Amino acid sequence: MRFDLTDLQLFIHVAESGSITAGAQRAHLALPSASARIRGMEEALDVALLQRSRRGAEPTEAGRTLLQHARTILRQVEDMHADLAPFASGLKGQVRLLCNTSAMTEFLPDALAAFMAAHPQLSINLEERVSREIVRIIADGAADIGIISDSVDHGNLHTLPFRRDPLVLAMARGHPLARQLKGKRSMPFIRALEHDFIGLAGASALQQHVTEQAARLGRHLHVKIKLRSFEAICRMAAGGAGLAILPETAARRSPDALRIVRLADDWADRHLLICMRDAAELPAYARELAAALTGPAPASSG
Repeated sequence: MRFDLTDLQLFIHVAESGSITAGAQRAHLALPSASARIRGMEEALDVALLQRSRRGAEPTEAGRTLLQHARTILRQVEDMHADLAPFASGLKGQVRLLCNTSAMTEFLPDALAAFMAAHPQLSINLEERVSREIVRIIADGAADIGIISDSVDHGNLHTLPFRRDPLVLAMARGHPLARQLKGKRSMPFIRALEHDFIGLAGASALQQHVTEQAARLGRHLHVKIKLRSFEAICRMAAGGAGLAILPETAARRSPDALRIVRLADDWADRHLLICMRDAAELPAYARELAAALTGPAPASSG
């Protein structure tokens, strides 16, 4: 049997995302190459590792067993690198931190900059994931700390408050919906679904979350264009290209031409939480990071 670390990491990505296509993207592999690697693993083991369907791919019982071993092996490799790093670059540890889109773009840059400046011998492996995925990965022990929305069930994970993160609807002041709302400051999401949207490009956790909320209402989110930053989305929305759903902190930095309306839906009034399995099991530097993140937000540089 011949597996390499790329095979194991690919299988983890496929299992966590529920899709070979998405797993290939996360592993930075072409889809044919990823499919061939999965088939090669199944042929080497003489067992099906994935149950494929039109909705994606889920691990079989054998696949779940492989998933546990793959995570253990890759975690051990990460630990090995972390232990050897001081000899090469002076690093003394690494923290794997998972977070959603809002935490990644709105809150963590300032918080992590201050912490890393005070801990120059520490590295942080930061990844963006949707909240429910983060809960699963943290529960499996495959990452140290996660930042999630309080709208998801975090099970038995230990949580700490991080930041308040309400989502708002943004549009041009001359947009037809803005004229209908007149002086209203909030509205239900379903009313906005009659209009076109501007979304986030790539594997955005926030975009996936908003799309899922539309699906729960039995509606389709019509996204006309996807951009890579909140700033670009705000500029497009202010120009009348469509509606946008984004964190209030990002919307408030927008041009005056943008009308901001709160969403009345419970899922939009979010609080972000820090989650971990057991703080006592974390390395000392990971516990220090979690403690630092629960402190007050750093003053804005703007």
